[in-house]
Amino acid sequence: MGNTTSCCVSSSPKLRRNAHSRLEPYRPEPELSREDTGCNLQHISDRENIDELNMEYNPSDHPRASTIFLSKSQTDVAPPNKKVREKRKSLYVNHQHPSGPMRRKYSSCSTIFLDDSTVSQPNLKYTIKCVALAIYYHIKNRDVDGRTLLDIFDEKLHPLSKSELPSDYDKHDPEQKQIYRFVRTLFSAAQLTAECAIVTLVYLERLLTYAEIDICPANWKRIVLGAILLASKVWDDQAVWNVDYCQILKDITVEDMNELERQFLELLQFNINVPSSVYAKYYFDLRSLSEANNLSFPLEPLSRDKAQKLEAISRLCDDKYKDLKKATKKRSVSADNLTVVRWSPAIIS
Repeated sequence: MGNTTSCCVSSSPKLRRNAHSRLEPYRPEPELSREDTGCNLQHISDRENIDELNMEYNPSDHPRASTIFLSKSQTDVAPPNKKVREKRKSLYVNHQHPSGPMRRKYSSCSTIFLDDSTVSQPNLKYTIKCVALAIYYHIKNRDVDGRTLLDIFDEKLHPLSKSELPSDYDKHDPEQKQIYRFVRTLFSAAQLTAECAIVTLVYLERLLTYAEIDICPANWKRIVLGAILLASKVWDDQAVWNVDYCQILKDITVEDMNELERQFLELLQFNINVPSSVYAKYYFDLRSLSEANNLSFPLEPLSRDKAQKLEAISRLCDDKYKDLKKATKKRSVSADNLTVVRWSPAIIS
């Protein structure tokens, strides 16, 4: 036990190594870059592992990030009293009396006013109006710091009609009615749904965030057209072909539509996924935008048939949640108070 070479005392392997040792110290080799290996392709993990901080600034990807159109619409600061009045607008319904001015009708215990728009089945007309209003605020309150204008979206380089554009076409902001007529024409001719309008707005804001561009009078039509084209193919089961849009916009070519779709997808980094939480956030933010701008959805008194349908739907949801609760019930119990009855054979002598 007193020997210095005992197993109880061990010296460092580095100290025991002599000059004639064949073992060499470990030297980590430098990592080869993708340029050295000749592979410049982006790995899928580089695209999927998105930083949480970056996701907070992408409202089209993250459900907790505030939508851009809602923040831009709130830049026009209203007086405090007006804000209070705007919050109270959801409590009443505005009715235009045929023989007099507009009057207010409040919901009561006997009469409840509801609209026919839900997150699963939005109202088509008013959803398009809200989307047009969101695009209007994007253009009106855009950043004027000289962001790049991509050629594929420039209407002067890729006109949608043969009529000559005025020289100051990029100086005047379009009105909300003009944006609404353009979007409504496409949706009516292609027979698109209201859900497609919400997805269109998601893709539009995703494009502005990813490509770091602004929507302006010179490019808003082609950006909206590209977003509608992509949303109709992703959302609808029977998608509208590019040649069908050429029948709606008579002076545009199929090659131009194909190039617009291709570059739109590349700028989105082929990220066309819209989670349900993001979709719901955009729907409710559009409703908030409509209430703040006195663009109320059409409300009707709650009828007996509609009340029975709502009651049936709520009962169905309750049954579904009860089944889920039973399925997720904890199956393991503590063995402290466990009493097990054991059966043993009786011996009769």
